[in-house]
Amino acid sequence: QVQLVESGGGLVQAGGSLRLSCAASGLTFSNYRMGWFRQAPGKEREFVAAVSWSGGNIYYGDSVKGRFTISRDNTKNTVYLQMNSLKPEDTAVYYCAASDYGGAIRTMTRYTYWGQGTQVTVSS
Repeated sequence: QVQLVESGGGLVQAGGSLRLSCAASGLTFSNYRMGWFRQAPGKEREFVAAVSWSGGNIYYGDSVKGRFTISRDNTKNTVYLQMNSLKPEDTAVYYCAASDYGGAIRTMTRYTYWGQGTQVTVSS
């Protein structure tokens, strides 16, 4: 049974930081590219960041570049999203996802498995 479980979300003031974690089980973790997406109420799901199989290639959405950092630890089957300089517009449900396909890493349909999401709320 494949499971992706996010943690680390919560309420933070503008300018603050949070680190999200996504623990994967039931799959060979190193065979999957890992990504983060987010969705705010009334808006489409948005690409945030992705990392290739061993961490050699990293991609960010324009709205978070320079503020967020994605990383992975294949010994722990975990992918992380460090979020700094948070803004109210970062408020959303954040989803972890795993892709066993190549190419189009920013495209939601390339991801096979999804976590349940974790709420991030940025005040002020």
